[in-house]
Amino acid sequence: MHRDVIPDTGFVRLPQVLSVIPVSRSTWWAGVKSGRYPQPVKLSPRVTMWRAEDIHRLIRELAG
Repeated sequence: MHRDVIPDTGFVRLPQVLSVIPVSRSTWWAGVKSGRYPQPVKLSPRVTMWRAEDIHRLIRELAG
């Protein structure tokens, strides 16, 4: 199911991530800060994305 939203490789934005990991934006950012969730990649001053591979790894960890 999540492969329809999250590509196998590349980058994804936060709305895509939150569509497969059901937490609020503030919970997500708290998890990023604490190390529970993957660190983002800053592509420009206004563009923050996550590696698709990191999100797939997180989904496997949460499911397992």
